[in-house]
Amino acid sequence: MECALKTMDKNHDLNIRTDQPVHKGKVRSVYWLTAADSARLIKERGYPNIAADAMLAVMVISDRISAYECIWHGENGLAGVPGKGAALNAISKHWFDLFRERGLADCHVLEVPHPYVWVVQRARPVMIEAISRQYITGSMWRSYAKGDRVFCGITLPDGLEKDQKLDTLLITPSTKGILTGIPGVPAQDDVNVSREDIVNNLEAFRFQSRDDVAHYEILLRDGFNLISEELAKVNQIFVDTKFEFGYVKDKAGIERLIYMDEIGTPDSSRIWDAAAYAEGRVVENSKEGFRKALQQHFPDPDILLNKNRMDERKTLATSTTLPVDMLLEVSRTYSDIAETITGRKVHIPQDPRAEILRVLKDEFLLIDEEYP
Repeated sequence: MECALKTMDKNHDLNIRTDQPVHKGKVRSVYWLTAADSARLIKERGYPNIAADAMLAVMVISDRISAYECIWHGENGLAGVPGKGAALNAISKHWFDLFRERGLADCHVLEVPHPYVWVVQRARPVMIEAISRQYITGSMWRSYAKGDRVFCGITLPDGLEKDQKLDTLLITPSTKGILTGIPGVPAQDDVNVSREDIVNNLEAFRFQSRDDVAHYEILLRDGFNLISEELAKVNQIFVDTKFEFGYVKDKAGIERLIYMDEIGTPDSSRIWDAAAYAEGRVVENSKEGFRKALQQHFPDPDILLNKNRMDERKTLATSTTLPVDMLLEVSRTYSDIAETITGRKVHIPQDPRAEILRVLKDEFLLIDEEYP
């Protein structure tokens, strides 16, 4: 029970003032603020270059862990990974700040009032999971090993080996959500698409122009290369990652393409230890280590890998309580890589829920009722 008290597993039921339904994600919950509160905070907090009528939200991250599209929990009431949410937020904020400093693009995060909380502005998302790969591993390797050579319109040569570095950074986008009416693209979530698919269906993917497609590709490559260079300085390899993009309006009413969601985290990326890789070994410093541990934990790992067995997988995740040590190992991985990247230890609050309510009430005036 002590472990459960140190995780932020419920984040959708905070009494934050809102006039819209709370968006409940696998890991994050989003509380859209009222128009009056949004306008008040923009004025009081002095957020730069944001439209006066922009809609704001409080985004609260949890310590829940999602893998293979399921939420997992542990023994003794451990409903998440201690410190995971704080580690993810700290890493993303580090990269967002660096991107802004280097002149790449802005992001949706306006302020970080608590390790588990972001104040964000509403963005109109581009309907693409912008995946980039520098090494052939994971699902791409499994498909390649079966004989596939064309990925998102890009042809790979024969003779590649598992976990090998690719000659160039590959952009292999997939659909964000279920998109309809796109020739040759199934109406399913997370379907690989080519650049040609995107430029021929700008409206479906919510791009404004072909120039913006080229701009997103530049931001993706520049962002990947910058993180890769910074990780190399601390003996880490940036293997592959997922970026997300969206549009926001600035004070002049002009829409700008920005980074959103999270970037360069162990949830959205593979990160390998460089020294181990030089010795021919792969040591994961991301959620991929947890995914592999799950495969080893169950006698039939095909349930985790086979999309046609999703019902079985959901039942497995609901009925299984994982060993505490398994989730604490994930906690160490996330905390260690966060400290490596940011240069600071991750602060793990003893009672994050009470702290969040206190700061949102006292500093942001967003809580009407007394917090517990």
